[in-house]
Amino acid sequence: MEEWFEIVDAQDRVIGRARRADCHGNPALVHRTAQVVVVSRDGRLLLQKRSAYKDIQPGKWDTAVGGHLAPGETYEQGARRELAEELGLSPDSPIEWLFRSEIRNAIESENVGTFRLVHDGPFQPQEEEIDELRFWTLAELQQALGTGVFTTNLEYQIGRLLAEGLL
Repeated sequence: MEEWFEIVDAQDRVIGRARRADCHGNPALVHRTAQVVVVSRDGRLLLQKRSAYKDIQPGKWDTAVGGHLAPGETYEQGARRELAEELGLSPDSPIEWLFRSEIRNAIESENVGTFRLVHDGPFQPQEEEIDELRFWTLAELQQALGTGVFTTNLEYQIGRLLAEGLL
């Protein structure tokens, strides 16, 4: 079944729809995603290693939870759905809104709604999406920045989380 994304304008208002395959490869088609930053009680950041079979940045470390919004979904609804799908956690988990950002690169353009959840596990990772899950310390994150092991979106997100004192 073909996946469709809502396309948004500069004010994040829906102006149309496009196929996933068209959005990935055409940065002019701005679409929405939701992410959940999962932090342990002792401050470590949970990351997922993207499946080697993903169409965008396979095998790289990324935010623990993230995915495109389905047509009609809000950022929060998408975040809660992805939390259940990717980590097997309750969609009623106590997530907190952090910020919205605009990610632009040569592959795609996304407006991203980012939330936070404090949780130590256990998790049930979605096997077809995630090759590995692990918590990273702040020192490990800083050491890995710029080495190519993280997705470009995660590099941006870590920078913003650090700049805003959220990590």
